[in-house]
Amino acid sequence: MPYQAGSSAQRIRIGLTGLAIAFLLVLLGSVVSRSSRDNASNAAAQAAANEPSEPLAEMGVAPGASGTTNTTNNNSTSK
Repeated sequence: MPYQAGSSAQRIRIGLTGLAIAFLLVLLGSVVSRSSRDNASNAAAQAAANEPSEPLAEMGVAPGASGTTNTTNNNSTSK
């Protein structure tokens, strides 16, 4: 095969172009994967926020930690 003047430069250019395309494809795949993972974690966080924090207290089976104090007992003992 006879030596051609621009063949090695053309091969290098084609190789670098292929590497650049492969890099861009991996980058695009990473972005898509990360955005779907973020959406899944946001959905899981919203589902956890909608769940009751004390299910037994909400059903009335066990006492719950309420943020308000019982003012009826305080008023009846002070009279």
